[in-house]
Amino acid sequence: MREYKLCLLGWGNVNRRLFELLEARRDQLQDQYGFSPRITGIATRRLGWRVAPEGFHSHSLPRIGVRSAAAAPSPGNLREWLKAAQADVLFEATSLNAQTGQPAIDHIRAALELGAHAITANKGPIVHGYEELSRLAAKQGCRFLFESTVMDGVPIFSTFRESLPLVRVEGFRGILNSTTNLMLTQMERGLSFKEALGKARDIGVAESDPADDIEAWDAAVKVAVLARVVMRMAVDLKQIDRHGIGHLTGEMVREARAAGHPYKLVCRASRKGHSLAASVRPEMVPLADPLAHVPGTSSIVYFETDIFPGLAISEIDPTLDTTAYGMLADFVKAVGSNWQKFAFA
Repeated sequence: MREYKLCLLGWGNVNRRLFELLEARRDQLQDQYGFSPRITGIATRRLGWRVAPEGFHSHSLPRIGVRSAAAAPSPGNLREWLKAAQADVLFEATSLNAQTGQPAIDHIRAALELGAHAITANKGPIVHGYEELSRLAAKQGCRFLFESTVMDGVPIFSTFRESLPLVRVEGFRGILNSTTNLMLTQMERGLSFKEALGKARDIGVAESDPADDIEAWDAAVKVAVLARVVMRMAVDLKQIDRHGIGHLTGEMVREARAAGHPYKLVCRASRKGHSLAASVRPEMVPLADPLAHVPGTSSIVYFETDIFPGLAISEIDPTLDTTAYGMLADFVKAVGSNWQKFAFA
């Protein structure tokens, strides 16, 4: 049975849950696909580059006690760490740098150059390094996958890559930021702006810097990712007409809902000749529009294509599991040439 050595870069909520999923699905991966994962490297901001050739396990990580589980000296940098851990796959889940995509781009480039598959939940490398990293992956015979960057692991990119060949996407519109949609929903129910933001923080959906959500940076980055990958249109973040929800009060939001035109933070992109028009802004959406009925942390995106005039992909109340699952699914796809075909009994 083939064993894959995995490295987790970043030890926040996503990679922690991924660690748990990999352990929980170990038998299923072995039985259905004929391979086994071994997590040999974990890198944390606090503890540095940790390596365990025999593999990390949940029982050896009491309260993120990664140091006690490390069986080799801590490497001094990323490449040394990947080599020491003999990485076959890197899971990159560090913080977003919307302006440059760094240092995540360098992380992924290093893994690919060493012959490891690279899987990320970080949107920055897609906005700023998609073409370069995709070419490098192809040259190295590796996969560079990123399903968890938009809509928490819902299979948007794999749908277009694997199920919709030759389809041309003309544009899309939707709700792509869970925090602001939750806040608007809570404000409709009587909360103030500050209280609604607190609610988003309490349930763990707000970005570490709430300005990324409130000022629509997170949504704009997702627009740029979708445009670059599914529309094959490069867009600078500065070209996106971006407006957040910071000026909205609870009273304004409730009045709009009562008038039958609730506020939603709407993301849009469409082809205009050889260029792209893209925007993120709060809009008063009529109740006849399905976007008006997207609740809480849910998301939806409508694609307009040359074949399908309206193709919708949605998710209802995503959890951390869905984001981590997107990375797990990318792992299965990355090593898919070695699958044992699943036999339906």
